[in-house]
Amino acid sequence: MSPGALSPEDAARANFYALLAHLFYSPPGAALLASLSAAQDIEAERRDSDLAIAWQELKAAARVADPEAVREEYEAAFVGTGKAEVTLYAGAYLPGSRTRNPLVEIRGFLDARGLERMRVSNEPEDHFAALCDVMRHLVADGDDAAQREFFEHFFWPAIGPLCDAIGRCGRVRFYGAVARFAHIFAALEHSAFEMD
Repeated sequence: MSPGALSPEDAARANFYALLAHLFYSPPGAALLASLSAAQDIEAERRDSDLAIAWQELKAAARVADPEAVREEYEAAFVGTGKAEVTLYAGAYLPGSRTRNPLVEIRGFLDARGLERMRVSNEPEDHFAALCDVMRHLVADGDDAAQREFFEHFFWPAIGPLCDAIGRCGRVRFYGAVARFAHIFAALEHSAFEMD
């Protein structure tokens, strides 16, 4: 399916996944923060929804964020010296990770669909940026069954624990808003998949 053939709702979903992929992969620079703070609001009929409120909070956080402070926040929380305070790898949060290898399972899912990690990325496929990017691709491709399978097996079981860990991290401000938005967006996706 070409991007022009996407419904407005699926285009918005793909864009949200793309934004989260970028924010989890690296701290946003001044241009992205400015673009995010000026982004369009969620439709009028949904303005009181949890998603719309979390989106407004994320936009407000971007509006007041200093790019250098956000970079330091990202490095302190997700990179750190030695062990990061919060890991961005889904394998750390997926149930049964001690008895199975989620990275191998994710790679198997991607291989079966002819997808692979971009050569320029240094992160393995279970990094949350990669998971978000896979979901963006599957939404843009219009493959509903693959979206549901990937989301329910790899994304949904890990996103809540990740967002909770970010929320508990005393080093975050901007990424607290990112985590709240990501968690609410994922909960809506989960509900939509359950209804299908």
